[in-house]
Amino acid sequence: MKGVKIIEWLGDRIRLIDQTRLPHEEVYLELSDYRDLASAIKEMRIRGAPAIGIAAAYGMALGAQEIEASSKVEFLTKLRPVSETLSATRPTAVNLFWALERMNSVAEKGDDVAQIKAALVGEAKRIDAENNEANRRLSLYGAELIRDGFAILTHCNTGALATAGYGTALGVIRMAKEQGKNIHVFVSETRPLLQGARLTAWELRKYDIPFTLIADTMSGHFLSKGRIDCAIVGADRIASNGDVANKIGTYNLAVLAMENGVPFYVAAPTSTIDLSIASGDGIPIEERSAKEVTHIQGIAIAPIGVAVENPAFDITPHRYISAIITEKGVIREPYVERLRKAVGE
Repeated sequence: MKGVKIIEWLGDRIRLIDQTRLPHEEVYLELSDYRDLASAIKEMRIRGAPAIGIAAAYGMALGAQEIEASSKVEFLTKLRPVSETLSATRPTAVNLFWALERMNSVAEKGDDVAQIKAALVGEAKRIDAENNEANRRLSLYGAELIRDGFAILTHCNTGALATAGYGTALGVIRMAKEQGKNIHVFVSETRPLLQGARLTAWELRKYDIPFTLIADTMSGHFLSKGRIDCAIVGADRIASNGDVANKIGTYNLAVLAMENGVPFYVAAPTSTIDLSIASGDGIPIEERSAKEVTHIQGIAIAPIGVAVENPAFDITPHRYISAIITEKGVIREPYVERLRKAVGE
């Protein structure tokens, strides 16, 4: 996004935009301790599966810089808590664990402490660059599915804020606009934290893409009235059979889209595919604070003491998904063999 760097490595610290302050304030945090970065991930100051992975990679590099060790063995022993702290932040987005695995692998292969520290910074930067390239490639593939005049329904936030790159589902929308297609976006507010209303609306204004904000409960109405030509969402983890974990409310949209004959697309890089999990049943679902449901922007909207459940994600079975858009191309059923091929196994 022009003029906005979502995550930036500054050598001895990480600079990132605080997404909890948007859309009214553009506030940047400069974090010099990996534990503060871990807290920022937990508190959703930085969020979105690809962006979390990039943040965690830089967090590993940051934590490594402050380690004092006289041998590789001692260094790796002290690096382990850094990785463990970051991996404990959020359980659903597989990009977090994918990035940390890459970083740990680089550390294990290093020769000495100084070389490992430099290699970790290099690997974090490589993950960042590869992610941005994957975003652009999948956006090009996805834009082929968007026709001139399309009205597109999207959910949560899947742009630069969520990816620290070009975007996934919102990247597809951006690319279609840049290709000169006349499009309109319907943005679901995405309760309880309003990532659609706060973040996607903010990004679409930056891109000068026309959009309409709707409450989550309005999606069925617009789908049934023929006002939506396709729906595109992102993903936090994709199981090997094509089941998708994404922001809570995605499953509702997928079912409604199929009921009304509207294509439902998922856009995500191959780093979001988890071949170790057979189906969505095996994907861990993060349960977040009840206060996110009972309060909006710190203001109570529910009676004190009400019982609350707040799963951050839901599972959309693959039968509701028209295609999965990746940097390797547009993947359709049968997902098991085609996802495996896309990942390279």
